[in-house]
Amino acid sequence: MGVGLVLAAALAGAQEPPAQEPPPASEEVKRAPLTLEQLVQRARKQDARVEEARAELRRLEALLRQARWAWFPKFETTIGAGGPIPEARNDGLGGPPTTEASLEGDLRFGRMGVTAFLQSNAVLPVYTFGKLQALEKAAEQGPVIGKALKARAEDEAGFQAAQAFFGYQLARSGLTQLDETSKRLEDAAQRLQEMLKEKSEQVSKMDLYKLGFFRKQLEARRIQAEQGRQLALAAIRLLAGIPPGEPVEVAEAELEPEGEVKPPTLEEVLATAEQKRPELAGIAAGIVAREREVFIRERSFYPDFGLAGFLTLRYTSSATPQRDPFAYDPYNEREVGVGLVARYTFDFPTKQALLDQSRAELDKLRAQQRLLQAAIRLEVTKVHGTLVTAWERAQALGDAERDARRWATAAMTAFDLGTTGTRDLIEAFTAYAQSSADRAQSWHDFQVAQAELTRVTGTAPREP
Repeated sequence: MGVGLVLAAALAGAQEPPAQEPPPASEEVKRAPLTLEQLVQRARKQDARVEEARAELRRLEALLRQARWAWFPKFETTIGAGGPIPEARNDGLGGPPTTEASLEGDLRFGRMGVTAFLQSNAVLPVYTFGKLQALEKAAEQGPVIGKALKARAEDEAGFQAAQAFFGYQLARSGLTQLDETSKRLEDAAQRLQEMLKEKSEQVSKMDLYKLGFFRKQLEARRIQAEQGRQLALAAIRLLAGIPPGEPVEVAEAELEPEGEVKPPTLEEVLATAEQKRPELAGIAAGIVAREREVFIRERSFYPDFGLAGFLTLRYTSSATPQRDPFAYDPYNEREVGVGLVARYTFDFPTKQALLDQSRAELDKLRAQQRLLQAAIRLEVTKVHGTLVTAWERAQALGDAERDARRWATAAMTAFDLGTTGTRDLIEAFTAYAQSSADRAQSWHDFQVAQAELTRVTGTAPREP
C-alpha cells in the first residue's frame, strides 16, 4: 500500500534507539535548533573516532620530535656511594703500605671510611652515511599520515551526521504527509456518514468499513513513522554529543534543494578525489617513510663515526690518593677524555634479512597504493551513480506527485459531490501517498549521496 512506502521513507535514516526526552520545566535557556552545518561540525569535533585519530596524530608528532633529536648523545651515567671501606694508606707514590691496617690477609681493617663515585660516557654522532637524515625524513611522514587518518575519521563522522539529519527530515515529511492524508480521510468519513444517514444508494456500510480500515492502517503507520523520527533524533544526539536528559532540537529543512541543481560529471569528481582524498596522501607518505627505511637498512652495512667522551671520578675517605701516574688507584680515580670512535656490528645475515623485509614491505605498500586508487575510483563511481539516479528519479517523481495530487483533489471533490465511490477515493489517495513517499525518498537519497560524494572525494571542510 502507498502509505507503507511513506513509512519506509520515514525509517530510512534511523539507526539508533529512541532517546529524546522532554525538556525539564525549570529549564530557562532553550537550545537553538541544530542545523545541518552545526550538526556536522559537532560530529567532526566530538566523535570518538576523531578523538582517537587526534591522539594518534600527537603520538606521531612526538615520534618526529624524537627522530629530530636522535643525534643528541645519550649520557650513560652511574653515581653511587657505599662503605665501609678498609684502610689503605701509603706514601701516595705507589709505594708499600705505611700502616699495619693497610696490609691484607688479616682482620685488622683500621680506620674504615666510605667511597663515592661517578662514571659517565657518551657518543656524539659525527657521520652516519645519511642514516640520521633518513630517520628524520621518515619520521616527518608520520604527522602526514596522522592528519590523513584524522581527516578520514572526521569525514566519516560528518557523513553519518548528514545521514541522521536527512533521515530525520525524511521521517518528519512522512509524518506530515500521513497527517494530511488522515485529515482528508476524516473529512471523507464524515461525508460518508452523512450520506448513509440520508440513505443514499451511492454508498453502503461496506464503503464505511473500507474507509475505516484504511484510516486505521494510516494510524498504525503513523505510530511507526513517529518511532522512526525518534530513532533519527537518538542518532543525532549521539553524533552531536548531547548529554542524556537534554532536549534535542533539529531545524526543519526541505529535502528538495532550493533552485536548480545538477550533479557534477564523473570525470570531475574522479579528478577531485585523486587530488584531495586524504587516504591517498597518507599512503603516499607511508611509501616515502618505507623508502627511507630501506635506505637506512642499506646503510647499516656502513659504520657510524662519532666523538666519544668519558668521565670517571671516585673518592674513598680511608685510602691515600695516588699521585704517581703509573700507580693503579681503584679508590681515588680521576679520568676524563674525548676521542674519535667508529661503531659497527658484523651481523651481516641479520642486516640482510632486515633489508629484505623492508624492501618487501615497500613493495607491499606500493601494491596497496594501486589497490587503494582503484578502490577509490570504484567508490566514487558508485556514489556518483547513486547521486545521478536519485536526481533523475526526483525529477520524474516530482511530476508524478503533482499529477497524483490533482487526482486526489479531484477524487475528493467528486466524492463530496457523490459522483464517485470510496474505491476511487482510496485509489487516488494511495497513489498520492506512494508518489509523495517516492519523491521524498529520491530527494533524501540525493542529499545523502551528495554528502557521501563530499566524503569520497575528500572535499569535506577541514580545520584551519
